[in-house]
Amino acid sequence: MAETMDLGSVSRGFRAMFSMLSPNESSFEKVEDVPPYVQQATPFFVGLMVLELVLGTLKTGGSVVTISDGITSISAGMISRLPTLVMRGCELTAYMYVWDRFRLVELPWDSAWTWWFTFLGVDFCYYWVHRFAHEVSVLWASHQVHHSSEYYNLTTALRQSLTQQFTSWIFYMPLALVAPPAIFAVHIQLNLLYQFWIHTELINDLGPLEWIFNTPKHHRVHHGRNLYCIDKNYGGILIIWDRLFDTFALESDKVIYGLVYPIRTFEILRVQLHYYFYLWRKSKYYKKINNKLSTFFKGPSWKPGKPRLGDHSNNPKVTGKEVPHDPSWPLHLQVYVVVHFLLVLAVYHDVFERKMVRICHVKSRGFYAVFCSSTVTLKEGRALWPNNKSCHCYVFIPTCSLAMKTRLFQKHVKLLFNYIISGPTCTFYYRLLLEERDGGRDRGHEISSHSDSPLVFL
Repeated sequence: MAETMDLGSVSRGFRAMFSMLSPNESSFEKVEDVPPYVQQATPFFVGLMVLELVLGTLKTGGSVVTISDGITSISAGMISRLPTLVMRGCELTAYMYVWDRFRLVELPWDSAWTWWFTFLGVDFCYYWVHRFAHEVSVLWASHQVHHSSEYYNLTTALRQSLTQQFTSWIFYMPLALVAPPAIFAVHIQLNLLYQFWIHTELINDLGPLEWIFNTPKHHRVHHGRNLYCIDKNYGGILIIWDRLFDTFALESDKVIYGLVYPIRTFEILRVQLHYYFYLWRKSKYYKKINNKLSTFFKGPSWKPGKPRLGDHSNNPKVTGKEVPHDPSWPLHLQVYVVVHFLLVLAVYHDVFERKMVRICHVKSRGFYAVFCSSTVTLKEGRALWPNNKSCHCYVFIPTCSLAMKTRLFQKHVKLLFNYIISGPTCTFYYRLLLEERDGGRDRGHEISSHSDSPLVFL
């Protein structure tokens, strides 16, 4: 009986990744009864990423993922979920507030019609969340995180923004007037999970499905910085919204991924926040208040005298020969960073699995920020602050000690103990890196001097 239940859970978890659950098995009366589909999907995330790595190596003869970019993407995903340790998601909280006070109709939670209506409603609202995130600069400041990778693989799907959730909830409020929160809670998760598997270059054409659904082929276009790719294919699960609202584009020329002006860094805090600083400094260049406000509320390419969305006439020309930012660094440092990352990933997973928030969330949140910043800075061969790696160790050790005291990390005590014993080597490795820095830094890290580039204002 237990084996049947386990197989059933695995089946549901896997089908949830492709939004293939039926109304009967995913309709709930109360929000508290809705499974945490995203949290439960972690094994499937890992399994599919490993599968992509193996198949990509066999198909191309090289890795489809780099350590630097992959860890940065996954770290961004980890950071984006930290607020849920201390509060319910903004989208669901706001949705329940509107439903409780302002609903116009109460559709039955156990009706298949309600389930399908909410499926379409969530996907339609997501289209506008996504479109506004590209067409309004202050919203783009958060969403650009997801587009900052110059690679396109399943780890890119996890490169999420810490701040986007604080504005995206607005677009779902009309749905809260009629659709029950529990059904919304199901579909907001399924919509997100579906978008994981479409971040790959290994799947080409899916035939007739391409007409209705968002697919890897369509979403590759969305992530491109080619002129024909910009501001196209916003759909979540369905591509029909793009076809209806004239934002659809077919994949044609080779897609070059990333931002129009690549940031060429793996520093996670810089990846998350750099565009906000750019907008602030850009607004200071204008004297008129309407131009200052337009900097934040018109398109990212807007300038005085241009249309609301600006134009792309000054974009760097895409030749198809662009090479992603991938600075060289020694093998022993790659091993060191991967070991650190796997350890923090294990702690992170247990924190969310056991919800030991009251005791450790403050220290753990601080640790994750330090870990991510120091690790990616280490990869680029420069210090974010003096003795960066020493600070990294000093934060890591007490955090993990706290985890053990709260029985949060019981399964990994031996591994953690070995890590703590090796703690004193951190400073040695960091100093060694600094000695090798000049020879290992990628020349492409120099800041662009183009007047439109966000990097000019940093």
